[in-house]
Order: sequence, then structure tokens, then C-alpha cells
Amino acid sequence: MTDMISMRHAYGKALAELGSANDRVVALDADVSSSTQSQFFANMHPDRFFNVGIAEPGMVDMAVGLAQCGKIPFVNTFAFLIALRCAEQVRSHLSYGQANVKLAAGYAGLSDSFDGPTHHSITDLAVMRAMPGLAVVAPADSMEMEKLLPQVAEWPGPVYFRISRAEVPVVFDDSYAPEMGKGVLLREGRDATLISTGTMLSRTLAAASQLAGKGIGARVIHFHTLKPLDVDMLVLAARETGALVTVEEHSIIGGLGGAVAETVTTCAPAPVERVGLNDAFAETGPYEELLDAHGLSVETIAAAAERVIHRKRS
Repeated sequence: MTDMISMRHAYGKALAELGSANDRVVALDADVSSSTQSQFFANMHPDRFFNVGIAEPGMVDMAVGLAQCGKIPFVNTFAFLIALRCAEQVRSHLSYGQANVKLAAGYAGLSDSFDGPTHHSITDLAVMRAMPGLAVVAPADSMEMEKLLPQVAEWPGPVYFRISRAEVPVVFDDSYAPEMGKGVLLREGRDATLISTGTMLSRTLAAASQLAGKGIGARVIHFHTLKPLDVDMLVLAARETGALVTVEEHSIIGGLGGAVAETVTTCAPAPVERVGLNDAFAETGPYEELLDAHGLSVETIAAAAERVIHRKRS
């Protein structure tokens, strides 16, 4: 059975370790450090931890000020709050000024499943991807998150770092060496390409295995960095397989599916099927059940691949 590890818990420990390795790193939280797990940083580095209270927009502005003083601030709160409540501050004070602030967006996607649609974050990739000069990173599991975190800190400018609340399957081991801005080829195939971002990688790989049982060769590539997108890897896949499926824990509008469609229409036209929430809110309920109910099951991903192959051939 695949190991399941809480990404937020792993993030909290990794952030504290990053703080030990780099004394420029500071952390801010909006009174939810026991949820985001920035409490690990607070306990280890209390002189570099700032709890601003329930004032998320002010927290972003405070982080911008710390960045101007040479610090590397990590802003910690729920993803929906960063993408919606703080959108003006992220745009005008962080993105426009290219402040070296890292937005650690916890509880992303449907992972805050029992708090319902007000707390689900299914539009954040679309909002953040549209912010000029803001990098967008969505790791697949705890290991990829730990490997990318120091790179996020060293990235020369603002970053939106998407973190799940849920326990997610571990895909990678310690030998894995991701590079921010570069896609990852995980499986070869010539019939279609399955493209994932964030926590949907394990389900995407399972769908590729299911397709292999039907004699369909599905290439699997993973974009932990949604922006800047690895255009070269994407264009090569479009040209060599001629059929693409995007898989994301997000609305099908504006996120990974949007980024891929925008790219291939100009560089390498190919049919694209988008797998995600179909312009709808999810209800309250168990996390895995919500994923299945809203089009993110292994079977749904595999069916999308079969559809896009048919479109390629017709």
C-alpha cells in the first residue's frame, strides 16, 4: 500500500529546518499556525515568527516590508484567503513591486473538505497565475514539497506555494531532484499525454497503468511549477503524442488546463481534455469522496484519455 503523509505537517517541519539553514527566512501567520503547521517554525525560531492575527491582507503588506529589509518572508494561511481576501495586496504590493515574498497557501484544493465550499480553494491557480511576475508551484507530495521549498526560498521574486491539508500518497523518494520551472517525465507513451499538477499525480499515474491494461500507451508528465511552465516539455509531448489530458485539483477554468491550452494553441495544436471541477462548487464531505464525485477519479482520468485519443484520430 502506498504511504500517505500529511503535506502540511511535512511542510511545517521543513520550514523550521529551512529557518535553521537560512537566517534570512522569517515566517508570518494569521492566527492559524496550528493548522498551517508554521508552529514548528515559531517554536524553533520565535524571534523570526510573527503572528499578525486575523488580518491576512495586512500580513501580506507586512511581509513586503520585511522583504524590503532583506528578509525572505513566508506568509502562511489558507489558500482561499491568499487568493481572494489578499488578492489586492498580492497584486499591487507584492506582484507589482516584485517583492521577494513566498506565499505558503495551505489547505488548497478540496483538502479542507469538511469546512465546505467557502474554504475550498478551486480558483486560486487561475487567480495567482494571472498575477504578473508571480511564480506558481504546486507539489505532488511531501517529498516534492521538501525538495522544492529551499528553491522557493532562493527564487528571485514572489512565489505562490500550494500546500494540501490532506494526507496524500508519497510518489517520490529522497533521490528525487526536482528543479523549479522544469517539468518531470515519469512515464513514456505515444498515444496520449497525461499532465498533472499538485496532488493529482498519484491518480494520474494510476490512470496510466489502467490505460496500459487496454494497450494504450500514456505518457505522464508532471508540472510542479505551473508558472513559469516548462513549454519545451509540453510542446514536445503535444507533437509526439498529439493528444493531451490535464489533471488538477482545481476548476478546469484558468489553472493547468488553461495554461496548457493557451500554450498548445500557439505552439503545437493538439486536442486537450481538461479534468478537474467542471465550473462547480463542491459540497462538504470526505476528501477522497469529493475528488471522485467531482471528476477526479482514476477512471475519469482514463476515460478522458480515451476521448482525446478518439478526437486525435477522427
